[in-house]
Amino acid sequence: MLQERKFEPVGSNETIEVDVRVILASNQDLEKLVADGSFRQDLYYRINVVKIEMPPLRERVGDIAMLAEHFLLQQGDELGRQFSGFTPEALDALRRYDYPGNVRELSNIVERAAVLSKNQTIELVDLPSHVLSNEDSPLSISPSVSTQDEWVPMTLSDAMMRPERDIIVRALEANEWNRQQTAEVLGINRTTLYKKMKQLGIDPEDHAQAG
Repeated sequence: MLQERKFEPVGSNETIEVDVRVILASNQDLEKLVADGSFRQDLYYRINVVKIEMPPLRERVGDIAMLAEHFLLQQGDELGRQFSGFTPEALDALRRYDYPGNVRELSNIVERAAVLSKNQTIELVDLPSHVLSNEDSPLSISPSVSTQDEWVPMTLSDAMMRPERDIIVRALEANEWNRQQTAEVLGINRTTLYKKMKQLGIDPEDHAQAG
């Protein structure tokens, strides 16, 4: 059918002509499978007319906010609720996560957050702990740093530390500065939290005096 654009249904002698465009997707390297002999070479060349490479979501950080907003809108329709979007901190956390489950995992994360959230805006606390614990992933600069506020000269390293500091401070405040509970919520151990606090200049006494 792919080659001739014709086929005969099972049990029939009638030949049916088709005019269709076949779109196929795979997360496997088909060329490698052909070389290994585990995928038919003739089939590969019949389907490989126009090849579109789609990088995984972790390599398309710029798409994450748009997709998250789209999925949240869908969830609002299904739940009969009206959401206003995500806080900058929540979007930063979503951008930092590496999504081993690709776009489908992002959809699942947004669905979970929408179901659990008590507010119209999805906040950091609405996201699962494993999303917040991806320490090795680079942080994205939040929109408030790059577009809304007046830009202040700073190194890239300093700019990327700001969202991380905000996340940790908010988590500490939500857990009344109990570092053990905060570490568990963030999905890291207490020693790592201590190091992060020291590195980012987070002093509980300063915040207590400010309060």
